[in-house]
Amino acid sequence: MTELKSDGGGVVRIADEALAVIASAATQEVEGVSISSRTYAGDVAAKAMRKSVGIVVSVIDDIVSLSLPITVKMETKLHEVSTEVQNRVKSAIETMTGLTVGEVNISIGAVAVNGSKR
Repeated sequence: MTELKSDGGGVVRIADEALAVIASAATQEVEGVSISSRTYAGDVAAKAMRKSVGIVVSVIDDIVSLSLPITVKMETKLHEVSTEVQNRVKSAIETMTGLTVGEVNISIGAVAVNGSKR
């Protein structure tokens, strides 16, 4: 859980799971990412769910690092899709939380061919 001092004089706590949801939702916006790696954004439920989809969040000194596995659609340019995911995730987290994103590591674990992973 990340704690931020609020301008209102209190503390704001942001759970790692919330950061994972933001990252997952931002990933949904990228053309070329398969729907199979988009399942987490709608389910804020539990840490177990975050672990099952493999999103790893680390916050040290208000600097966020993420590792995010994705599945891409066949015939996409992997380097372009992964760069766009990195940019969208970074922008979304920084805009929504005020935290700084140090790195977004992408691992392409599968390629979806006509709706199935390979």
